[in-house]
Amino acid sequence: ATVAEAAGQVGMTTQRFAAEVESVREGPCSYSTADNPQNCRTVVFVPSDGPDVHTAVELPEFNLDQTGFVPDPAPGDRIIVGYEPSTGFYFYADVDRRATLWVLAGVFAVFVLVLGRFRGLRSLVSMVLTGLVLVGFVAPSILDGHEPLLVAVVAAAVIAFAGFYLTHGPAPETTIALAGTLGSLGLTLGISALFFGAARFTGVATEEGAILSFVSGGIDLSSLLLAGAMIGALGALDDVTITQAATVAELRRADPALPARRLIAAGLRVGRAHIASTINTLLLAYVGAAMPLLLLFAVSDQSWGMVANSELIAVEIARTLCGSMGLVASVPLTTALAAVLGGEGRPALAGDSPEARARDSSRRVLLRRARAEGGRRPASWDDFAPREDLDF
Repeated sequence: ATVAEAAGQVGMTTQRFAAEVESVREGPCSYSTADNPQNCRTVVFVPSDGPDVHTAVELPEFNLDQTGFVPDPAPGDRIIVGYEPSTGFYFYADVDRRATLWVLAGVFAVFVLVLGRFRGLRSLVSMVLTGLVLVGFVAPSILDGHEPLLVAVVAAAVIAFAGFYLTHGPAPETTIALAGTLGSLGLTLGISALFFGAARFTGVATEEGAILSFVSGGIDLSSLLLAGAMIGALGALDDVTITQAATVAELRRADPALPARRLIAAGLRVGRAHIASTINTLLLAYVGAAMPLLLLFAVSDQSWGMVANSELIAVEIARTLCGSMGLVASVPLTTALAAVLGGEGRPALAGDSPEARARDSSRRVLLRRARAEGGRRPASWDDFAPREDLDF
């Protein structure tokens, strides 16, 4: 069977239309009897598109006495209905929440622009570009039969290159952070390939994976898992490598005479605190996404060891640990690159404000104090935060 035929067999070719609920009524079901009375909910809607546009259509009855999900729309609500062309059958598909999502996106954009200003605008452009790469390149390329891992490598390089320079500008620190990110991403990929292969992940443990294997049997689902793990690690690496490159750059500007060894040591002290919080963020993100699944396993009679052994959970554990190892490795890698390749640092800008010069003076005092204490004073991000008046 072709991809289209296979998709039709699992109900993926049904059409979707927006609609408005016209009326909702409850009462005895059409099949209710005196011996077996049952109550049903009937929804009448008016589709905004399709063969019955602007015509009132009645959905099949929803039995209120049976367990399970029963839609509860109100007159005037916007819903999504499914339509099967071969039978002319309509069914309830979902709530139409697109307007809410557009409002949320607008509020998010305002937040970013108000607080980030021009830098925020560039980050929004980078986010849109990332979405276009994933939707317009990654998905079609994989469905066309290309190797998922190779597609993900190309996409990750494009996203990282465009995202870094769009958001942070063409500064030396940006190039160093990009190099650190790509190097750490390669390490993450190698570690993931090793342990994903050892764990024998198939990629068909989820419902989506099983459907995808049926619809398009030519896709290597194990490779697809690796591709997803690599792209997922890219976002966290961006944050860490930019911070490390900026930290070393600020240390060098505050004291250009610092040798590379001292720069690396100070940068690593800042990086250790950063990776501790970032790893926890990765863990919470994966656990939060899998919370319903964790609760489902918690009420079962299986031991936690057996739960962790299931591919659904084991894949998330492997993603978290492999991604975290790449994240940890990005700190010394980026710090060393910044210390060795960062040059002598940029001279002070002609337009530096008195406040900026005062901050630089404070940093030099802190550095002298740290050297006087024999390096016992741990550096912190507050000491070496990037200057806001520089376009980095």
